[in-house]
Amino acid sequence: MEIAVIGAGAMGGAIARRLVENGARVVTYLEGRSASTIERAKAAGMEPVGMDVVAASRLVLSIVPPAEAVAVAKQVAAELRRSGGKTTFMDCNAISPKTMEEVAAIFGGDCGTVLDGSIIGGPPKPGQKGPQLYISGDAANDSGVLGDLGLQVRRMDGPIGAASALKMCYAGINKGVTGLGTAMLLAAIRSGADGALKRELQESLPNLDAKFVHGIPDMYPKAYRWVAEMEEISEFLGEDDPAALIFKGMAGLYRKMARDRQEGGVLAAELDKLNSGA
Repeated sequence: MEIAVIGAGAMGGAIARRLVENGARVVTYLEGRSASTIERAKAAGMEPVGMDVVAASRLVLSIVPPAEAVAVAKQVAAELRRSGGKTTFMDCNAISPKTMEEVAAIFGGDCGTVLDGSIIGGPPKPGQKGPQLYISGDAANDSGVLGDLGLQVRRMDGPIGAASALKMCYAGINKGVTGLGTAMLLAAIRSGADGALKRELQESLPNLDAKFVHGIPDMYPKAYRWVAEMEEISEFLGEDDPAALIFKGMAGLYRKMARDRQEGGVLAAELDKLNSGA
């Protein structure tokens, strides 16, 4: 069975590997990608092919940074219209329901079927079940094959947009808490209250402290991708919701952390020193 996975990042590569391990042939499109991405794809068992082969696959999974979701949809749809083919296209990206509707509109009714997917959890690892793949708009159970190939599929009642809404809400809580901790720990460091704050977190909010200890360092290499995700969450909440401003601010925070990593990681080093107790 042939499945296309567009996106060979940590999540896309790991999902592809899981599919390959369970008997699927996984193809991907790597034109213009970096050498490290190409190597990661090959290590996962993904076969580089042209966009014509990708679009001809029975099922196409888009697992890319949120800012690239619409462009990928346009690329696949254009190839399908050129060839006259049809496929089932599943957008698995952290995008708002509005953006998901835009993706669906790109395919229209002449390119096949569009499914709304959202991934919650980390990349699948050997011996572990892996993340949950929530899917909406799948009345025909076109996603059922993914469950047969080792993925944890959870179909949702509801149309296109329901799975994306779930992702926005979950990511807003999970990554929002990480961003809040990052912002306030940096503020504490600047003001000299860091030692006292760290001690108070350990004593009165130990579970939250543990999340910061593990979650903040894990965020550094992903911060650049989380910028667009926070912007999608802000759009999802809408201009009339004051909380939308929170996630515009979170986008700015993650943009700052991404820039810090590019410039040597000074802020990251300060956070790591505080969290390690050094």
